[in-house]
Amino acid sequence: MLKTIVVAARDRERLAEITAIATRFGLDMLLARMGLASRSGDAPPPDLPRRTRQALEALGPTYVKLGQILATRADLLPEQWVAEFAALHSSAPTLPFEALRPRLEDALGEPPETAFARFDPIPLAAASMAQVHRATLQDGTDVVVKIRRPGIRKAMQADLRLITHLAGIVEASSKETRRFQPQALVGQLLDTVLEELDFTNEGRNADRLRADLADNPAIVIPAIHWRYSSDSVLVMDYVAGLPPRDGDSLRAAGIDPAAIADLGAALVLDMVLVHGRFHGDPHPGNLLCLPGNRLALLDLGLIGHVSARRQQQFLTFILSLRAGDSQTLADTLLDWSRDSAPDPKGVLAAAEQLVARHGSGPLVLGRMVADFFPLLRREGLVLPPDLALIFKALITMDGVLSAIQPGFDLSAALQKARGRLVLNRLASAQSPEKAVAFALEAARLADDAPRLLRALTRRLEDSREPPAPLTDQGALTAAKWLAGAMLAAAALVSLTLAMT
Repeated sequence: MLKTIVVAARDRERLAEITAIATRFGLDMLLARMGLASRSGDAPPPDLPRRTRQALEALGPTYVKLGQILATRADLLPEQWVAEFAALHSSAPTLPFEALRPRLEDALGEPPETAFARFDPIPLAAASMAQVHRATLQDGTDVVVKIRRPGIRKAMQADLRLITHLAGIVEASSKETRRFQPQALVGQLLDTVLEELDFTNEGRNADRLRADLADNPAIVIPAIHWRYSSDSVLVMDYVAGLPPRDGDSLRAAGIDPAAIADLGAALVLDMVLVHGRFHGDPHPGNLLCLPGNRLALLDLGLIGHVSARRQQQFLTFILSLRAGDSQTLADTLLDWSRDSAPDPKGVLAAAEQLVARHGSGPLVLGRMVADFFPLLRREGLVLPPDLALIFKALITMDGVLSAIQPGFDLSAALQKARGRLVLNRLASAQSPEKAVAFALEAARLADDAPRLLRALTRRLEDSREPPAPLTDQGALTAAKWLAGAMLAAAALVSLTLAMT
């Protein structure tokens, strides 16, 4: 309680705003339960999800970001909550350019009228964190200038302190709320907000994704003009195109929706499964279709990262589903949710149900996920936050592709992505440093494997002692070493052949 008083005193002005907005939308009883308001005892309103979404929008960008993160957690929240959070937007009234001029001049080191050949003071777009203006460089390049709103950093930092404190209260309040991992969600929010506040991160994200996708000329990522950019101003190429909202408008512009659907599917799977770096929110406002059936990626402030282990797990999940392998699918789900200690029998039954519905026929991700997330909630399974963001990105892109090409089947794109993933792993394994490290590990496996194999064989052949169950740690360890040694031997043979 003392900590709550200290936090409330430090950010009392912002807390007063939050309380007023919560009261306006009938949510003040939630603050009372957390010790941040005196009113209590009221029952939640019947339209609580809608009121909460409206309150988050009124509270501004930090809370909108929090809601957008919660929209990725269909494994935790009921469908009506996810739908409301998915509808969150961060639009805001435009500011007069003169309110932004000091920040822009400080970043440029001169007035925009002299830095650019042309600068349009009328905003092209506005959001809660930034405002965008058109301009032309001295060499004639058309650009957009993204300017961070004044005072936004201080306000968001106050919000983050309050939300962090609230997460601790919520997590300590009950076992059920701990399942939602509120402090982990807030940690994800902290990373997201702090990264997006510094526009140089978005610029670096653009450069990295452009390098990742350099071998695909159909993907366009606007170039960043670093000479004019800073942590509060980002200048990038202007890209003209059509958002992928429906197939008819694309066809009218001479763009083939089927080609865009194939390209978009290949793009998102390559980002997730091959490069391990992906656009976290590829909705139609962040995508543009260009002549020649090309696709541009915009607004790269939110980028997800995928470890090699997660890539393998996600691919195993999809491929075991398509192969009808319920046990491997269940094992993957259990591995993802080991902290929540679900019932393995229930998880296997859920996996069998998912395979029965989606193991054959076209792979339409939206339909599969509509069944998948309710099963997760029913069995008490919880996705790690990074996997939840992967699913959110894939579902968002799948929704875009289905809108322009109804019934789009992801199967062909998935098979191609699997092949590219294998080739990418093989190529990365050919570096001299990895080859030496692999050879040393293989040598160690080769030294230990015969001893372990003999021990395992003696144990299995000993008639005086029944065979150890599969859960016996010693047998499992020996089996893993044996499998590793066999794989190492095969790899060493391949390496020897490649070097001759």
